[in-house]
Amino acid sequence: MRHVPSTATCRGSRVPPARRGCRDGCGSATAELAVATPLLLFLLLLIVQFGLWMHAAHVAQTAAAEAVETARAADGTPAAGRIRARNVLAQVGAGVLTDPQVTVTATGETVEVTVDGQTITVVPGVRLPVHAAAHGVQEKFRPPAAGGEGQR
Repeated sequence: MRHVPSTATCRGSRVPPARRGCRDGCGSATAELAVATPLLLFLLLLIVQFGLWMHAAHVAQTAAAEAVETARAADGTPAAGRIRARNVLAQVGAGVLTDPQVTVTATGETVEVTVDGQTITVVPGVRLPVHAAAHGVQEKFRPPAAGGEGQR
């Protein structure tokens, strides 16, 4: 007696595919998985990259805000603001924000701080820039005007 393979099975058969009935897509799941898995992994890495970019933007904004508060204090200086921003970046943003550049400018009565950098790269070739800015009014002690309301 000769054994004829079933049309439902495709593995282990020596009968040509046209004769064994594998027209229903035997092995197509493997091909679909081979195509879909890298795409899904790429999408997952893009989501992680975007999350790191958001975190780096928040770190840069925090550093800029802290620098403004330090530089605009009554005894503050742009150098003190720059040092404060560097300390915040070292504590909070170590490894997330690469090559940060801090600029503190005091002009007249205002203090402006900008923090620029880039996020770490998870997806090769994707380099997302980060920019944060903050500004405030310089605090100064102003004695009450002579002949003002509190005087008799």
